[in-house]
Amino acid sequence: MEKAVVSLPAGFDGLVALVKILRSDRGCPWDREQTPEQIKTYLLEEAYEVLEAVDSDNQGHVCAELGDLLFHIVFLARIFEEAGDFNIGDVVETITAKMIRRHPHVFGQAQVSSSDQVRHRWHKIKMAETKEKDAVQCASLDSVPQNLPALMRAYRISERAARLGFDWPDVEGALKQLDEALTELKACLKTATPEELAGLLGDLLFTIVNLGRSVQVHPEAALRRTIMTFIKRVEAVEQTLRKQGRTLQSASAEEIATIWETLQSI
Repeated sequence: MEKAVVSLPAGFDGLVALVKILRSDRGCPWDREQTPEQIKTYLLEEAYEVLEAVDSDNQGHVCAELGDLLFHIVFLARIFEEAGDFNIGDVVETITAKMIRRHPHVFGQAQVSSSDQVRHRWHKIKMAETKEKDAVQCASLDSVPQNLPALMRAYRISERAARLGFDWPDVEGALKQLDEALTELKACLKTATPEELAGLLGDLLFTIVNLGRSVQVHPEAALRRTIMTFIKRVEAVEQTLRKQGRTLQSASAEEIATIWETLQSI
């Protein structure tokens, strides 16, 4: 029996209708079996693929990956709609209302003259919202999502701790703390247990995160950039050796270092 051609609305409504069909009895068996627990894994992967696309500076790639991410958001909302909890319209209305509430200088009468004032007001509004939900969270760091990657979570926690007064008066304080953490790690490197080393290394990493915040550089973005540069340089070393009929395994450490020094502009 030939299947009827499916006609979908244009734009966002078409995507919502498509997901509804996929989850229906006449849709896809695999899609019908998905649960929030399964979809959240794909959602996280798609978010990271968006970041990778943005880093690639390929607009077509970014567009495609944003579509993949949007599909999973709509898909997850559909699962909750089937359970009678909420639908994608509620999601859109909720975030729209939140953005209006957090931008009183745009949609209200509040006045601001700098992005710093915007961030300060945003935090005050957010804390007021949190207080309404949970007074305990409002006075602590518990509202920072535990499932964030450690580097991102450290940055968010350090931001909030700084607002509570746990911060250095200037960047020199962060640099001094960094020197102290590195000195302590060096002194204990040969005698410390693996558990002690983990603690010392964690202190060093957290201090670096705080230093990044002090100079307004997000450590996650900085590390991603360095990783990409490192990969490019390793690939360039491999290509150089390949032209000589050799491999990384056959080259000495000194030879690799010499080639590496010529690639500092990459």
